[in-house]
Amino acid sequence: MDVGIIKPLDSINQPLISREHYFCTVAGVGLDGEVARRANRLPRWVRGNGGYAFTLLPTLFQFAPFPMKIALDDAVGSGFHPTILAAFVNVPAYGGGMKIAPQARIDDGRLDVCIIHDINKFKFFCLFPTVYFGRHLRMSEVEYSQATSVRLETERPLDVYADGEYVCQTPIEVSLRRSALRVIVPDSHS
Repeated sequence: MDVGIIKPLDSINQPLISREHYFCTVAGVGLDGEVARRANRLPRWVRGNGGYAFTLLPTLFQFAPFPMKIALDDAVGSGFHPTILAAFVNVPAYGGGMKIAPQARIDDGRLDVCIIHDINKFKFFCLFPTVYFGRHLRMSEVEYSQATSVRLETERPLDVYADGEYVCQTPIEVSLRRSALRVIVPDSHS
């Protein structure tokens, strides 16, 4: 399976090579990271039984969009745009079945990138259940693409979470190491 790599960048957007962070499922910035931070403070049994969804509502109404600039595959970013969240994904679903990247494959050598731009909070609240079916991709405020590497900058440092854990702050570069882990899976013919 592929493994995601997050490299914090310095003030001139050069990688800090000594500080790579690895993830298997998803890395996120923005609302997703803030929800993860708050959910991590809950008792373990709550986290394991809907802690993300439980924490989302109060976080949503306190969270403000942040200016973000993103560049895919060494392209030049198009400036800062108000954003709710950016997710860099290696699997179709996470967090108890949220299909944030329904087209993602764990072994395709590509990151699936889901960005939710500034959106009315009530509309976002209504959008949230559609993530469990992958229908959020139909909304104009949702941008979905694939890339081999991504650079992300924010006007002020924001926390980056990967696989539910804090790893660093923006700016970052996210990429994949193809076929980095060998895993044992059940025979699909059984």
